[in-house]
Amino acid sequence: MTGAEVTREHVRVAVIGAGFGGLGAAVRLRRAGITDFVVLERAGAVGGTWRDNTYPGCACDVPSHLYSFSFAPNPEWPRNFSGQPHIRAYLERVTDTFGLRPHLRFDSEVRAMRWDSRALHWEIDTASAALTADVVVSATGPLSDPKIPDIPGLADFPGRVFHSSRWDHGYDLRGKRVAVIGTGASAIQIVPAIHREVDRLTLFQRTPAWVLPRMDRRISAAEHWLHTKVPATRALRRAVLWGVRELQTGSFTKRPDSLRLVERMAVRHMRRAIEDPALRARLTPDYRIGCKRILLSGDYYPALAQPHVDVVAAGLKEVRGSTLVAADGTEAEADAIIFGTGFHVTDMPIARRVTGAYGTTLAEEWRDGMEALRGTSAAGFPNLLTIIGPNTGLGTSSMILIIEAQLAYLVDFMRQLDVLGGKVALDARPSAVRAWTDRVQERLSRTVWNVGGCDSWYLMGGRNTTVWPGTTTEFRRVTRRVDVTEYRVLRPEREAPPGAAPDVVGAGAGAAREAR
Repeated sequence: MTGAEVTREHVRVAVIGAGFGGLGAAVRLRRAGITDFVVLERAGAVGGTWRDNTYPGCACDVPSHLYSFSFAPNPEWPRNFSGQPHIRAYLERVTDTFGLRPHLRFDSEVRAMRWDSRALHWEIDTASAALTADVVVSATGPLSDPKIPDIPGLADFPGRVFHSSRWDHGYDLRGKRVAVIGTGASAIQIVPAIHREVDRLTLFQRTPAWVLPRMDRRISAAEHWLHTKVPATRALRRAVLWGVRELQTGSFTKRPDSLRLVERMAVRHMRRAIEDPALRARLTPDYRIGCKRILLSGDYYPALAQPHVDVVAAGLKEVRGSTLVAADGTEAEADAIIFGTGFHVTDMPIARRVTGAYGTTLAEEWRDGMEALRGTSAAGFPNLLTIIGPNTGLGTSSMILIIEAQLAYLVDFMRQLDVLGGKVALDARPSAVRAWTDRVQERLSRTVWNVGGCDSWYLMGGRNTTVWPGTTTEFRRVTRRVDVTEYRVLRPEREAPPGAAPDVVGAGAGAAREAR
């Protein structure tokens, strides 16, 4: 052992990330009586996505009372759909209310993580220190690392370039010629927020999005009073919001053709704001609504109808000095380029830094597509649980519901380790992962995300590794308890119980590879 290894701090649980997933894990661990844990955060504050995304107009497209923890209700949400500052403030309040500050390690980006098959723990190297942990909870989230396409000539662009999630607040957009690349959830909030102050705005649209009205309004003082004084009304509001979305799920997962009615609503919404037939044509999708994320906005189309706003119905292909060239040959001059091109979702960067029991990284194991038992456990990576892992995404409801279901799974995982006793690890059986993945993929084969006729960020090589093909109720049910028979139980040989089966002893890489 080297000196560095001797001095490593050891904790029972290391949580990576201090967004909704990481903070939720910390709360649930404390409530389960587990206090020997740390939360490793690469930045200097909590908030995750809601700390990083500070672009103009940034807000949630899920109703506030549903986009919050069930164990930390907020009766004072200011609007139906709250903005970034209020959501970040909510997460700061959760951190303080549940006493999480002592567990936080800021400026501690995880640079490398290795499973020690003899010691049965994870070795973790961070930007601030090195430590070991019996269990690791990866809650880095799928919307944390921005993706900027490799555009020829971009490096020589003389103006300012930045991604929506890394907004340059020091750059004044007033009077500038601005190009926005992408038409996803961020872009439809940015365009209405900045179009009045820029001289000219050019939107490069590779694929048009389906947009529905955003039923937003300020929540009244009377509602705040009622939700504070009569908590049952707050719970009822959340239950109604949840129930409506549960009922809608079947159209997305089983009856995609039934979404035609929703398409007609979206078309009417566009026609009310866009009079130009040519612009309407450019903005009308040719795929089933829901195949890509449905966007909500009441001011996106009015912004696009302004005379100083241009919509280029093609992606950005090349940059020649300050001239931007689209795939269809259209050219536009720009002083600034803002990328609203999404994140590394199907190729999570953290996966390249995690080396498991086989000596391979999680990224290498997932090179043909992410897969994990119940969206949480990957084979060959013992005692590693991923929050918002493969096939846990939602196209119809609040991700906080999925997160809470996975947190229940985490708590039962820790309970199972205690029941087994001694130094022990659980490694998802490859056969269990395959069976789970096959079942999920078979169900996805008839969903709108697979058959809706679009190419979305849900897919990797035509395979949907992102979305959960069911209701949140069902996901909560299948993650309520850990089925130990779906895991290999690993122990040091000296601690193996008498008569133990071969795959519960000898936790070295050789044994793991053999079982694989």
